[in-house]
Amino acid sequence: MIALWILLGILAILFLVAMAKYNLLVKLRNNRENAFADIDVQLKQRHDLIPQLVASVKGYAAHEKETLEMVVSARAGAMNAKTIDEKIVAENALTSALNGLKVTLEAYPDLKANTNFLQLQEEISDIENKLAAARRYFNSATKELNTAVEMFPSNIIAGMFGFKREMMFDLGDVERKNLEQAPQITF
Repeated sequence: MIALWILLGILAILFLVAMAKYNLLVKLRNNRENAFADIDVQLKQRHDLIPQLVASVKGYAAHEKETLEMVVSARAGAMNAKTIDEKIVAENALTSALNGLKVTLEAYPDLKANTNFLQLQEEISDIENKLAAARRYFNSATKELNTAVEMFPSNIIAGMFGFKREMMFDLGDVERKNLEQAPQITF
């Protein structure tokens, strides 16, 4: 009889541990999704400002059509992405396209002095800073989830209920290659 009570006690403890680990995984997954929702808010603002930026630049940089089309195309791809992983890849492409636009703008000093353009550039810079902070928070939430998915004993519960290692929001291969080169400073 005592052995039965001990066995029931052990099973109850195991059940409680499994339930706690499952609840932790759900909490971490929801935290990650909430963090990405914060990124989505910043991305929406970014996507809304891009057409204004492109319109401002078009008047000055008519012959830089290819660069502008890349930005517009990348924006469309980012807006049409459905899953978090697709959005990460699409937003990395948009970031690269915007960086190409920044290089193009260096050739147009009159545009850089335009008041409307300066205001728009400040707004985009502000959104990019907020987006960077939201991405850091998202990556932190993703790291917590990935750690819980991989650590024992929660990895057993994760495997049973389909939790998996998730993708971080990183620079992407193209942007990483650009950053590996030392910046050129000219006066």
